[in-house]
Formats: sequence, C-alpha cells, structure tokens
Amino acid sequence: MGKTSPVGMTSTVEARAATALAPLRAEIDAVDVEIAALLARRMAVVERVIAVKRAAGLPALLNDRVEEVAAHVRGQAQSKGAPPDLAETVWRAMMDWIIAYEDRRLREP
Repeated sequence: MGKTSPVGMTSTVEARAATALAPLRAEIDAVDVEIAALLARRMAVVERVIAVKRAAGLPALLNDRVEEVAAHVRGQAQSKGAPPDLAETVWRAMMDWIIAYEDRRLREP
C-alpha cells in the first residue's frame, strides 16, 4: 500500500473539519455579516465626522479621543465576556485605518 501524501492528509483533515465544524462555521459567518453591517454603519458616521472636522478645521487624529475609545472598548469587552486585549487590538487597528482615511479625505480639496 502507498503512503498518504501530506496533501492527501491535509485534505482529509480539512474534510473532517468541514463536517465537524459546519454548524459553528455557519454561526461565525452570520456574526461576520453583522460585524460587516456595523462597520458600514460606523463608516457612515465617519463620513459625517469628516464633514464636521473639515468645517471646524480639526485634524484627523485626536489622541485623547483615541485613548477614550480604546478604554471604553476594553470595558465593554470585559463586561460582555470578551477578551479586552483582543477588543483593544481590533479597535486600535480599525481606528488607525480610519484616521488615515480621514486624513486622506481631509486633504482633498
């Protein structure tokens, strides 16, 4: 009998995982849809923030607000049973992206 190649083993493991995890993957996919909708909602607010910052001559980066949001998110995560470090890491990455986006938009004529 021939040996199972690593590729064959991987596809077998993947097939078993797909079967065993299918209901949980569907649940995660549904949560991801909700997160994407919330991101779209957040970005709609960001567009209004950009308009206010432009009118008021404010910069994209407001450090005090960044720290306020990070602390608030940590507390919310803790109270909901989610890892605060994970929440802060995700939010800081999102805020960095949004600040860069706001900065680009604020530089537009």
